[in-house]
Amino acid sequence: MEQRIDLLIAGRYLLPTYDKGDLIENGAVAIQGDSIFEIGEATELKKKFADCDRIEEKHGLIMPGLINTHTHAPMSLFRGLADDLPLMTWLQDHIFPIEAKLTADMVYQATLLSCAEMIKSGTTSFCDMYLFAKEVAKAADKSGMRGWIGEVLYDFPSPSYGELKNGFRYVDEMFEMYRNHPLINITVDPHAVYTCSPDLLKRTGEIAADNDTLWVIHLSENDMEVKGCLKQYSRTPVDHLEHLGLLGERVLAAHCVKLDDREIDLLAQRQVSVAHCQESNMKLASGTSPVPALLDRGVTLSIGTDGPASNNDVDLFSEMSSVAKIHKGVSLDPTVMSAEQTLRAATLGGAEALKAVDRIGSLKPGNKADLIVVDLNQPHLTPIYNVVSHLVYAASGADVIHSVINGRMVMKDKTLLTLDEERILATITEIAEQIVQSAE
Repeated sequence: MEQRIDLLIAGRYLLPTYDKGDLIENGAVAIQGDSIFEIGEATELKKKFADCDRIEEKHGLIMPGLINTHTHAPMSLFRGLADDLPLMTWLQDHIFPIEAKLTADMVYQATLLSCAEMIKSGTTSFCDMYLFAKEVAKAADKSGMRGWIGEVLYDFPSPSYGELKNGFRYVDEMFEMYRNHPLINITVDPHAVYTCSPDLLKRTGEIAADNDTLWVIHLSENDMEVKGCLKQYSRTPVDHLEHLGLLGERVLAAHCVKLDDREIDLLAQRQVSVAHCQESNMKLASGTSPVPALLDRGVTLSIGTDGPASNNDVDLFSEMSSVAKIHKGVSLDPTVMSAEQTLRAATLGGAEALKAVDRIGSLKPGNKADLIVVDLNQPHLTPIYNVVSHLVYAASGADVIHSVINGRMVMKDKTLLTLDEERILATITEIAEQIVQSAE
C-alpha cells in the first residue's frame, strides 16, 4: 500500500543538521501530519509521493528551524526606549518602572509582534520568561510557534500576579492549562539570585522537579551581580545555587558571562545548559561569556537573543553571526566558534537545552516538522562554497521565505499565515503612543 504524505518541500539543498557533511543536493522533506516522514533526494521523493501538496524552490535551502533559548518576547514593546545604559541602570531605573504599568493585553499584543518577527527571521521555537506569561503562551499558541514559557518570579510584588503567593498559584494554573498542549511547554522561572531569596529559589526548584520541567534563571550576567552575591552570601551566583542544591540537568542558565574555570567545571559536572546571549551582553556592556571554555568542558550551549529591549531584535541569524565573530576577536583565535559549532548551538544545542532532541533541532524521520526554507538566490549569498558558513556569516533573517512548525505552514513566500502582521504593527504603534504620553 502506497504511503501518503501531506506536504513535500524540495530545494537546491537540504541541510538536515548543523553538519555540512550531511548536506543533500536537490534534497526534499516529506511531511506527514506534524512529523517528518522521510528525507532524501528530491527526484526520488517526488516519484515516491506524487499525490501531495508540494513546495519546490530551485534556489532554496531547507534546514531545521532555529531555536531561541532565552528571550522576553513582550519587551518588543520597549524596543529602543532605554538604550545605551548599564544593565542595572537600564533594569532598575527604566525597565522595572515601565513594567509596573503593563497590562495583560499589552503583553499579549507585544508577544504577537515578537512571534511575527521570530517566524519571519527563521525561529520556530523559543524559551521565554516574563510577566503575564499566560498571555505570552496565548500569543505563542495563536502564532503556531513552539514555546517554553514561564512566569518570572521575584521576592517583591509583580505587576502580573501581585504578591508572591499568587505567583505560585499562577504557575500552577499554567501547568494545568497547557499540560497536554502539543506546542506550549511550561517552565519555572525565578528571575535571578539578586531578586530571589534562597527560600524562593529552593521552592521553585521543587516545583520544577515535581512537574518534570525546566528551571530557567539569569545567572552571572555581569560584575555587579557577582559582587552583590559575594557581599550578601559570600558566594558567587554559581556557588550560591550549588550550595542550595539547585544546579542540575533541568537548569537552563541564561548569560553566564562572569565564570571562572572552577565554575565552568561545576556547570559541566552538574549538566547545566547555557543560553548564550551575545548581542545583549555586548549592548549592555556586561562582557562576553567564556563560550569556548564551556564547549571544551562539554557544557550544552544554546543561543538566545534576550529581550528586544536589550538586543534590539529577536533575529537568530544576526545573533549567530555575532556569536561566531566575537569569540574569535576576544580569543585572537580564528578557529574558535566555527560556523558548524555556532549553527549547532542555534539548532540541536537549543533542542538539547530544552530537553527536546527527540522532537526538534534536526530534520530526521520521526522528528516534528519544524523547518525553514532560505532563499540562496541573493547577491550576498553568491557564490556558494560552504552552505553552513553562509548561514552563519552571510545570511540574514530576511532571507527566510517559508516556515513550517509542527507540520503546519506558518509563513509562505514571506507572508505570515497565522498572524495579521499589518494589524499587529498598527496596534503596537498605538500602545507605544500611550506609553510616551504616560511618561510625559
